[in-house]
Amino acid sequence: MSQTVTPELRRWIVQQAVAGHTPESVLDAMVNAGWTEDVAIAALERTLEQHLREQAAVQKTAPGAGLRVPDLDLSRSPRQVDAGDRRVDVLAVLAQPRVVVLGNLLSAEECDALIAAAQPRMARSLTVQTQTGGEEINPDRTSSGMFFSRGESELIRCIEARIARLVNWPVENGEGMQVLHYQPGAEYKPHYDYFDPAEPGTPTILKRGGQRLGTVVMYLNEPACGGGTTFPDIGLEVAPKRGHAVFFSYDRPSPATRTLHGGAPVIEGDKWVATKWLRERVFE
Repeated sequence: MSQTVTPELRRWIVQQAVAGHTPESVLDAMVNAGWTEDVAIAALERTLEQHLREQAAVQKTAPGAGLRVPDLDLSRSPRQVDAGDRRVDVLAVLAQPRVVVLGNLLSAEECDALIAAAQPRMARSLTVQTQTGGEEINPDRTSSGMFFSRGESELIRCIEARIARLVNWPVENGEGMQVLHYQPGAEYKPHYDYFDPAEPGTPTILKRGGQRLGTVVMYLNEPACGGGTTFPDIGLEVAPKRGHAVFFSYDRPSPATRTLHGGAPVIEGDKWVATKWLRERVFE
């Protein structure tokens, strides 16, 4: 009986390569899973060749490839960073990928105020529809959420200015802040925040401000169990601590940035977060 090389298998092969596994170990895994060796070799060679071609094209032509990105000035390894109206704690730092865990980015009062302002406007969360550039309900994302318009209230303006100063990026390059609510069992499976250049809807999305280059996830409360922000490629999980945040950046739309991340399922309690995405140019 012939064996069909499916898109799922090709994605798995690429994931193994990005994770650093050798072609030989991937081939052994395929054979052990029941693939005939000749089919496995052909699938491996064609998939990796195509992946290398796609990555070369991304590096040369993709918007956002190799660009300057938002970042904190941590050149002197400070314990705190001046964010204008507030000093923010630096709790943990990774260089590659660039991930910074921040303490007390928001006050308790600001967390409560964001939740209160968001609650009347909550609806089932959507994801970007990469085929068209629109939005859709995705089973990988089981939260409810809403967006604030940029600068729509004094509270929002204050937080946006703080983030802009913190990561040295213009306020006008930020998308509207999103608030998400996760109840027990809700999650957001691992994904990338950049827009995939290979998807047909990406050119439409990029018209509003270019690529996403950075993300700030702010925790507005603390679920009793679960609900962390996970980075599977680097084995990191950031616990949701009220008022704290995690910042990460990505200078090109590629899995090589190692910024695959997700919201782990909430096990007990519920979770509220606010997310701020930062674009290459002015977001309109």
